[in-house]
Amino acid sequence: MALATLAAPRVAQAEALLVIEADTGKVLQAENATYPWYPASVTKIMTAYVALKAVKDGRMTLDTLLTVSPTAAAQSPSKMGFRPGTQLTLDNALKMMMVKSANDMAVVIAEGVGGSIDGFSAEMNKTAQRLGMTQTSYVNPNGLPAEGQITSARDLGILARAVIRDLPEYEYFMHIPAIKFGRRVTANFNKLIGRYPGADGMKTGFICASGFNLVATATRNNKRLIAVVLGAQSSAQRAAKAAQLLERGFGGNKLSWLKPSLGSVDALAPIDASPPNLRDEMCGPKRKRPAAENEEDDPDIATDNNTDSGVSMFTAGLQTPTMKVSDLLAMPAAATTPVIVYTGPARTGAAVLEADAAESAAQAASVAKRKKGAKPKVAAAKPAADDAKSDKKPEAKSAAAKPDAKPAAAKPKTADQKPVVSAAKPAPKADKKQEAAAKPDAAKPAAAKPAAVTPAAAKPAAAKPATAPAKDAAKSGKPAAQQKPDAAPRG
Repeated sequence: MALATLAAPRVAQAEALLVIEADTGKVLQAENATYPWYPASVTKIMTAYVALKAVKDGRMTLDTLLTVSPTAAAQSPSKMGFRPGTQLTLDNALKMMMVKSANDMAVVIAEGVGGSIDGFSAEMNKTAQRLGMTQTSYVNPNGLPAEGQITSARDLGILARAVIRDLPEYEYFMHIPAIKFGRRVTANFNKLIGRYPGADGMKTGFICASGFNLVATATRNNKRLIAVVLGAQSSAQRAAKAAQLLERGFGGNKLSWLKPSLGSVDALAPIDASPPNLRDEMCGPKRKRPAAENEEDDPDIATDNNTDSGVSMFTAGLQTPTMKVSDLLAMPAAATTPVIVYTGPARTGAAVLEADAAESAAQAASVAKRKKGAKPKVAAAKPAADDAKSDKKPEAKSAAAKPDAKPAAAKPKTADQKPVVSAAKPAPKADKKQEAAAKPDAAKPAAAKPAAVTPAAAKPAAAKPATAPAKDAAKSGKPAAQQKPDAAPRG
């Protein structure tokens, strides 16, 4: 307990960092690596490991159909948002979980493989014990906040080595650059993929209590390294720190003989303590923009000054810095074709493209339907803005009914709508006045017609003012409501 008390203040203001060799487990750097930490979505590495081991052991296949349960559908974002009863293959569920960090897909996998969240969590814990992850315990398959969901940088290093060693044929799930579901394309939240030379895994994670986490792997010259960053201040910072750790591991060993050996990752001594809770630091009032509890990515949070040093900052004096981390991460990811994912049974070849086209069409139709149905709702919701009905409809009606009456009916309202209407059509009104002055005979029909059609003319006149504001209201309000579902999953 004394050790925990002494360590807590230091960890609260730092991260847990670790870099190891994948094949030997040799520790190249370790800071707070055996301090307990909340894993957040890096939990999904274990979820994938258990599911893929079940496939390798013949208990199921990647084509096995899984069903979205009400429990899965009710998970917090980031998620795919499928309705209960939707079916999809284990293969597609894994891709969605690892790239989009979809919490609902993690539960779908857990229920499909283990029968229930509790049953699957028991399998996760049994696997952790078998691998020697002595500081890890799991309560759920997605890493959403839960009492007892704990790990450490040391244990995550051990797990990453197990994935590489035990599941080489399925490791591609760990470094898919992007997925495409219908019209929606989601890039991997691991910013090193497609940017850092040799990056090939694995998973990001974030909740307020943990900060921004990342387990990253990279390979160069047949040497593979694993870097773990827990508790970074932002998604950009965790990627930068991981890049720095990897760069040091690949190129900073020239004076390694001067340093005492840190041994293997399995031999690191665990610290008996409670994990630090970074909620106030990550999501408290002092943040410029509090990070969201369930968001994986937070591009609006500024990175600290340290992340702008060179990729080779740790090897200063040993080699020429190659590129600033900020420049590296600001580069667009290498061009790649997103992997198509879909619901329903397994498909191959042209059938995959057909499923993708069908989903794209369904999404487009859904968006169009929402747009169409939102207009009456907006108008009804803002009775006070009676001046706000759409200009286009009244104009069309009045033009069809009485072209001559339209300017006369619109005239009284023009003063109120000067910014919207007067500015738009000054010239036509001036011409009509001159016409009326020059042709008095033409004025009579114009005056007579409104008398005959007073009710019809009155309607457009009342409607016209109402339209312009509503149009503005619709412009500002409608897209936000409609795009929320697609925006929420940035997780």
